[in-house]
Amino acid sequence: MKLGAGYPMGPFELLDYVGLDTSKFIIDGWHQMEPENPLFAPSELLNKLVAENKLGKKTGEGFYKYR
Repeated sequence: MKLGAGYPMGPFELLDYVGLDTSKFIIDGWHQMEPENPLFAPSELLNKLVAENKLGKKTGEGFYKYR
């Protein structure tokens, strides 16, 4: 996305920046409002990372490691 579309960051980098717990909270809310919509289906990987307290930049690890 950065090179091809000129965005300042890719989708996983953006999730780490926002916070995986924040993103999960938003997606869970959308899923409750529209449980039939496949766009709002829970993500096993996102749930796993949040359960492991890998929340992105604020904890030093998410989809990427920050040190």
